[in-house]
Amino acid sequence: MSDWNTRTKLVHGGTRRSQYNEVSEAIFLTQGFVYETAAQAEARFVEAGPDEFIYARYGNPTVAMFEDRIAALEGAEDAFATASGMAAVNGALCSLLKAGDHVVAARALFGSCLYILENVLRGFGVEVSFVDGTDLEQWRAAVREDTSVVFFESMSNPTLELIDIEGVAEIAHEVGATVVVDNVFSTPVFSRAVAQGADVIIYSATKHIDGQGRTLGGVVLGRREYIRTVLEPYMKHTGGSLSPFNAWVMLKGMETIDLRVRAQTESAQAIAEALEGHDALARVRYPGLKSHPQSALVARQLGGKGGTVMSLEVKGGKEAAFRFLDALQVVVISNNLGDAKSIATHPATTTHQRLSDGQKELLGITPGLVRLSVGLEDAGDLLNDIQRALEAARD
Repeated sequence: MSDWNTRTKLVHGGTRRSQYNEVSEAIFLTQGFVYETAAQAEARFVEAGPDEFIYARYGNPTVAMFEDRIAALEGAEDAFATASGMAAVNGALCSLLKAGDHVVAARALFGSCLYILENVLRGFGVEVSFVDGTDLEQWRAAVREDTSVVFFESMSNPTLELIDIEGVAEIAHEVGATVVVDNVFSTPVFSRAVAQGADVIIYSATKHIDGQGRTLGGVVLGRREYIRTVLEPYMKHTGGSLSPFNAWVMLKGMETIDLRVRAQTESAQAIAEALEGHDALARVRYPGLKSHPQSALVARQLGGKGGTVMSLEVKGGKEAAFRFLDALQVVVISNNLGDAKSIATHPATTTHQRLSDGQKELLGITPGLVRLSVGLEDAGDLLNDIQRALEAARD
């Protein structure tokens, strides 16, 4: 499988067939497994083989297929699938940290990630320092000899700033810290995070991996020793594992993720270019634009691909942004992203509403900011819909 190209891995990677030799992967909707003898049960609890399972919280054939397939795509040694993207974030961080440890994190994070750092980890005695993730000098100043983990979104939500994975990894590895990267916006299609120095990579599979708004899921990827000796014990005892049915949905999503994400990115690029300079917008933020302040890093880290998400700064603040959202006919209002359907979100009042006004201002989450996740609709239809809505947004 290591010799296969990406799209072949996405269709066939990790496949386990039953005695029936089914074409489509089987859903093993079972929470437990039968042993032929008591001695076999004893042996399996001591050390289960690669195709031996004990309990669905520990592992399941359908879930294992998904783990193997996403690991092959990412170029990681192993993966552990979780019940949601936030279960993946929580599991990755909590399995690595204990009271007295020090974490350095980028300030620009999804609200629930901030909650884990500020409330959960600090509540358990972990020291957390925040930095402007785009500034390597701030990382260098904050990382200490006793820093255990650095954590960041490789592309921030919703302001779409990139963090230099190689640069941060070099700083972190000098003191032996583990580099944990939430890679959702960069997508596993464009990611080269393993080669760039990330030790642990997290995805919300709910986003591009499913890509069709059906199920929750997440995954943590990394070296096999970490996945199986550090993360797996934490996850199986705290119960954040992925269900077999959701794993099967993710497997079906992975068959088309490369085609979907590339098509969505192509549309996003065209829409961003067409909207840049629109007089109803203060700014168009999209990593694929030449005007993006980190365009050189986009080229180096993502091969110049801007991804499926952009942010539009609507002139006139919250009221104008709401008029814009309410006038959309093709694009739907929701809070997901990476979906086949185009989705618009007002972060200041939804995904990031728990942040204080000062935090929002610091992160660039203004009242007029709208996050737009570009789907698989015709790009011309989407552009016409957005332009009509921008006219309705005017005072």
